[in-house]
Amino acid sequence: MIGQTLLMANDRDAQWKQSKDASLVVPTTDADFERYFDLRWRVLRAPWAQPRGSERDDREQESIHLMFRAANGDALAAGRLHFNTPFEAQVRFMAVDPRAQNCGLGSRLLEALEGRARDAGAKRIVLNARESAQRFYEQRGYCVEGPAERLFGGVDHWRMSKEI
Repeated sequence: MIGQTLLMANDRDAQWKQSKDASLVVPTTDADFERYFDLRWRVLRAPWAQPRGSERDDREQESIHLMFRAANGDALAAGRLHFNTPFEAQVRFMAVDPRAQNCGLGSRLLEALEGRARDAGAKRIVLNARESAQRFYEQRGYCVEGPAERLFGGVDHWRMSKEI
């Protein structure tokens, strides 16, 4: 038991070090985008048996993409921003590798996306949060507006917004 606890602590230390050493980047190369979309699929779609390709939509080309990349090139966190109107931006496809969760990458990524939205003139950000992520967004100033689309036959989402 002690050995297992130490192993878990060492794994957490390694994850924390990896997340601290991560760089925030705009994916530009084919390899970057492959890792970026793979992370989105693994975290947001694969657990619900959704096919590859379901982690993308028709707004990818017009969107701002950001990811935290580890020194070895692995995508640790990914998120996307697009504009619904000149003053309203929407965050979509936020994903953090489970091995790097609870290390602050999601918060840092959301702050970076909010900064990009603000710099481009947005006054408000909206998003659809899974029930499991609702508290994360509330702790960062987002308010629930009401229910949003239910995905994959049972994953409840909430429409949330924040004035920026």
